Amino acid sequence: MAMAPRSPQAAPAPRGAQASLGAARRLLVERPKATASGAALASWSGGKDSMLALRQARAAGLDVRWLLAMLDESGERLRSHGVPLELMQAQAVALGLELVAPSANWDDYQAVFAAQLRELAGRGALAAVFGDIDLQPHRDWEEQVCAAAGLRAELPLWGRPRSELAREFIALGYSARVVCVDSRHLPDSFCGRLFDTAFIDALPPGVDACGENGEFHTFVFDGPGFAQVVAHAVAAVEPHFAPARFGGGRYVFARLERADAA
Repeated sequence: MAMAPRSPQAAPAPRGAQASLGAARRLLVERPKATASGAALASWSGGKDSMLALRQARAAGLDVRWLLAMLDESGERLRSHGVPLELMQAQAVALGLELVAPSANWDDYQAVFAAQLRELAGRGALAAVFGDIDLQPHRDWEEQVCAAAGLRAELPLWGRPRSELAREFIALGYSARVVCVDSRHLPDSFCGRLFDTAFIDALPPGVDACGENGEFHTFVFDGPGFAQVVAHAVAAVEPHFAPARFGGGRYVFARLERADAA
């Protein structure tokens, strides 16, 4: 599993690649009624920042209908976090939203993402919601690809203190698991843990409580807005290495599997 050093929004630009949506997978569920603010999609990693951004966007009146998650070349796992498609689908069902999940490699990532934005704009989307907090290059990229698709880029978490957001997520009653850690910042033992107050308090000095610098990634499996818990188990914790062009860093992933709900 190749790991690039940042979330989907920071993917490198393509080398003239053309988008192919034939590999896109969708899970259709009942959608919410439209609001005066119009329909929107959420750029989706399944993690805590995506979840908080979704919550804030809905609170502001956006009618979020679609979760746009980018899969790797296999079409079976999330591009950056390694979460299985099966669990992403279960998460979308629990949230009552439609999952749109095309496959892409890092070279054609932007082309596929942009083409999917255009397709959703054609289906009525007026805005795209992103979970970035304060990294300006990510915001610039998001606004660029959205403008090209005729969409507004909405960043409801923008400018808020990172540590405040991390603890707010927990206080709101969400449950998440740490599914990836960057070995340059955290020991392997942090991977697979619950993202809770104990996790935050145990972070070494200099590691961001939100993992905004790519130190770790999460998968949300319960909380406000979930119709049911996304039951899962950690089958293994496995090391992987980023491609040399992304620095060749070592990352550790929690291999998640579906589990029967208790």
